[in-house]
Amino acid sequence: MSRTPPEAPSSTASDRRDAVLESALLTFARFGYRKTSMDEVAREARISRPGLYFHFPTKDALFRAAVTRALEHDLAEIETVLGATRRPLRERLVEAFDVWAGRYVGPGARDVTAVIDANPDLLGPVVETAPRRFAELVTQALAVERPQDAVPLARTLVSTSIGLKHQVEARADHRRAMATAVDLLLR
Repeated sequence: MSRTPPEAPSSTASDRRDAVLESALLTFARFGYRKTSMDEVAREARISRPGLYFHFPTKDALFRAAVTRALEHDLAEIETVLGATRRPLRERLVEAFDVWAGRYVGPGARDVTAVIDANPDLLGPVVETAPRRFAELVTQALAVERPQDAVPLARTLVSTSIGLKHQVEARADHRRAMATAVDLLLR
């Protein structure tokens, strides 16, 4: 008797979880960590409060999952951007920094950053591994054209981006300033 292989699980549950995490991240960014309630996230995600608690037993767990997912998606996008070697290095670097930091510029993002800084254990190892991976990707991209000074250039660009993130009010301002920094360093 032949047996048919089991069907692959539906991506609906995974899609639903991703949608909840995206809604949570937007809600945390809009209201800040402290002011965000599970009720507000449930409302934004169009899910019942018990349904939200089924997936995430605490606000900390929800926050950790939402930020981790966002960082993983950002790093995957950055890897693609920096790997597109047919494009000029300058363009790739500016876009990578826009994905990494530019989209998190502004008042809502500052509260999320403050929560992470005040509670480093809230997110677990991703707080250290994600920035380290980003720096590695930038260094690798620079090393193709500037092998002798890729490490110091990458460190300088990362530090510049961090500083700018706290100085500018809008994503476009961060992108313009990073473009200037990249131009200066690649001369």
